[in-house]
Amino acid sequence: MKIVVLDGLTENPGDLSWEGFEKLGEFTVYDRTPEDKIIERAGNAEAVIVNKTPMTAAAINACGGIKYIGVLATGYNIVDVKAASAKGIVVTNVPAYATDAAGQFAIALLLEICHHIGHHDHAVKKGRWEQNKDFCFWDYPLIELAGKTMGIIGFGRIGQTTGKIARALGMKVIAFDEHPNDAGAAAGEYVSLDVLLNASDVISVHCPLFPSTQGIINRNTIAKMKDGVIIINNSRGPMIVEQDLADALNSGKVYAAGVDVVSSEPIKGDNPLLGAKNCIITPHISWAPKESRKRLMDVAVSNLQSFIGGNPVNAVN
Repeated sequence: MKIVVLDGLTENPGDLSWEGFEKLGEFTVYDRTPEDKIIERAGNAEAVIVNKTPMTAAAINACGGIKYIGVLATGYNIVDVKAASAKGIVVTNVPAYATDAAGQFAIALLLEICHHIGHHDHAVKKGRWEQNKDFCFWDYPLIELAGKTMGIIGFGRIGQTTGKIARALGMKVIAFDEHPNDAGAAAGEYVSLDVLLNASDVISVHCPLFPSTQGIINRNTIAKMKDGVIIINNSRGPMIVEQDLADALNSGKVYAAGVDVVSSEPIKGDNPLLGAKNCIITPHISWAPKESRKRLMDVAVSNLQSFIGGNPVNAVN
């Protein structure tokens, strides 16, 4: 089997091994593939592995030998699944590989907002503590989370993991999800979206990107929130109407935001969050600890092995 990885660098910048795929066939890996090279590089492959390189209907239809597309991620919107299905191509993803890492990162964003550790470390190393007349100083209000309420929109695996950590910090956890379950009920209290918006000191977004969730943080929902609320998003950028959030940050309605994702990635220079007050932005790295990427690699290899063996797993079509 001819296997090609079109954009392997972010998954494996050199600290992992492609050996699992190499054992399964004739293997080629590219760090990145520009749009005008997709058909050329995928054209002779039977199995195409992608992370963020789009496999459009045009590309799929132009590459007659493809039997399998494996996505090195949980989200698979970069593949035209309908076009793949029409040609009998199996499409797989890798669910739940970064649950712990993403929950940890959501809390890391929140803790940075509460303490501005990076800022104060930089200030000390610039000499400000040495020159200070008192034994300490701080440039932002410092926030204790114990006793506050975290509202989690989307209470699946990552949302529940985030909630468990928040509870360990002494927070009350409430959640809104269209599909409540027993595991979620054990991790927090299910409430309506309006109750969550009204009652939360911190709102963390962890739902999949569907038409019903796109723009769920917007001018109208922000208006229902407490003054001074903190918003966290490390799920998908389009969950937030970014101009509405920037306006709320600049007015003080929202005290702070921490986002690891934006509507268009890499971020564009005109993104309104870049100039918004008290907004921490990281470059979509919640998923990226080595442990998570190793887990992703192992499952992606297993997905292809299962396909070759005639028993596809984690198929999305």
